[in-house]
Parts: sequence; structure tokens; C-alpha cells
Amino acid sequence: MARGGRTGRRALAALLCPVLLALGACGLKPASAFIPAVEPGSIRPIPGLRDARVRVSSKEFTEQLILGKIAVLALKAAGADVVDHTGAQGSVTFRKSITSGDNDLGWEYTGTAWITYLGREDPLTDPRAQFDAVRDLDLRENRIAWLAPPAPYNNTYALAVKVQTQRKYGLRDLGDIAKLPVGQRTFCIAPEFLARNDGIRGMLKAYGIPYGSGVPAKNFRVMTEGVIYQGVTENRCVLGEVTSTDARIEANGLTVLSDSRHFFPNYNPAIMVREQVLREHPELTALFAGISPRLTTATMRDLNSKVDMDGEDPAFVARDWMRAQGLVR
Repeated sequence: MARGGRTGRRALAALLCPVLLALGACGLKPASAFIPAVEPGSIRPIPGLRDARVRVSSKEFTEQLILGKIAVLALKAAGADVVDHTGAQGSVTFRKSITSGDNDLGWEYTGTAWITYLGREDPLTDPRAQFDAVRDLDLRENRIAWLAPPAPYNNTYALAVKVQTQRKYGLRDLGDIAKLPVGQRTFCIAPEFLARNDGIRGMLKAYGIPYGSGVPAKNFRVMTEGVIYQGVTENRCVLGEVTSTDARIEANGLTVLSDSRHFFPNYNPAIMVREQVLREHPELTALFAGISPRLTTATMRDLNSKVDMDGEDPAFVARDWMRAQGLVR
């Protein structure tokens, strides 16, 4: 991709976005391995990272693509020889690429690591305690290091309904799902949310709603994440899987049910990196410590909106934010 390709990409996005939005796919695909040109800002060249080969991965959904590109651009500005492997399909694939040594680092959520990778059933309600527990256990068991501090925002799972539905049935909390007639307990969810320990089946169990008799298997409408909002607004399901930093919740007139039993863990993102790589390049800790605290809920929701609602490319969204922060030029 040429350095001057931004205008062409925006024009193409403007032409294709109406079609892609109808399919729920606009903004959800990676920008391949394209890395925009940046110069050092407050991120200065780091001697220990000069020409160091660092392979960065991410998952394939919008927020992860943006975070992945932020990591890529930060390392590039610091002088590293960055390999962009962002856009892995699913958490398990992403994680395995790092534990196997095919990639070196990426942003991961503390709740995902605690429940899905480390096999713990009971999340810790204090975000810092959750981070510390993940950091200590993952290093001890898997030689994966987590860089402090984690970002302050919590991109936890949630279930959302149309405001009209919420008012009709008096739905405020996940426990109120039991107020719905069984035939109305329908869910639009992504495939991974159906399979994860911290997904829909675990949530139903936590709230005493039995899978099968309380929610028949036919009540699950499995679809890509981008189509979930359309599924709820078009009444293909009553409840939809969402995440708290997604700007499409408000844009689609949805409301999120509270989680009074604290089933869903804290999902604060932080850089996880192979221990060997961190030993070779301890400078990584300070590099990302200058970025993580800036990633607030409002910031991440705005960045996600630029991709999902405006059709911008994750790589350029990441670059423009980093420029606005003075991290790069």
C-alpha cells in the first residue's frame, strides 16, 4: 500500500460502506499488514528496540484491530522492525500464536485470560486484583508476561435490548430475563460467545435460568458480531450480545442490562508478551506504560465509532489518535 493511499481508501469506504453496513461488515476487517508512515513524537527511538524484530498480533474485531495498530505504530516509532500480524480469527487462535512463539505480543483482556486461558471460574471484582492475579498466574504457568498498567476502560460483555422492549417487560438487570416468556428469550450472539465459559450459557446458569427448558437451543441466533445490532433492531431476537465500549449501542437505540451478580469479569486490556521477548527488550514496559492510561472508555468508544459508524480504517484511526496525543507525528 502506497503512503498516499489514504484518499483512495476513504473514497472506496464511502462507496462500499452502505452495502457493508447492511451486512454488518463495515469496519470489521483488518487493514492487512499495512502500516501508515509515522515519525517519533513523545515516543522517541529506543536504542534497545532499534531494528528489533517484534511480531504483533490482535483479534479480528474492530477494537482489537485498533489496539493492534496502536501497538504496531508505537513500536515503529520506537525504532523496532515491526511485523504486523493483526486480525487473528478468535481468541484461541490469537493466544496460541503468542504462546507458540509465532507472534510476540498483543493486547488482551484480563477477564478473557482469567476465564478462557487460565481456566478460573470465579472472577475478581476489583480490576487491579484481577490484573495482578492474571499477571502472576500466566507468568508462572505459561511464561507470558503482562505489562502494567492495564488500560482503565473495562470492555465487558453485556446484553442489550431495545428501549421499547425494556420498558414493556421491565427489564433492568440480567435476572429480569426470567420475566420474559420463554418464547421471547431469544438471543443474537456471536459463535465465540456461545462457546466461551464466560459467555451466554455460563451467564444463564449464574442467574438460575436453565439452558434447555428456560432457554431452548433454538432461541440462540448465532451470527457475526456486526450483524447482532441489526438482529435486535429488526426483532430477530430480543437480546443481543454487546460490549461496553461499542458506540453502536446508543446509535441503535439499545439499552444495556445491569449485571447484579457480577458474572462477567473485568475486561481491562493490557499488553501480554512472551517472557523471553520482554527479557530481551525490557524497554517494552515503559513504552506501553505511556499509552495504556490514555485508553479510557470514552476514548475507546470514540475510536470504535470511527470504524464501525464512519467506515474509517483501523490503521488510520490508530495513527490519527496517536498523533492527536502527541505520541507520534
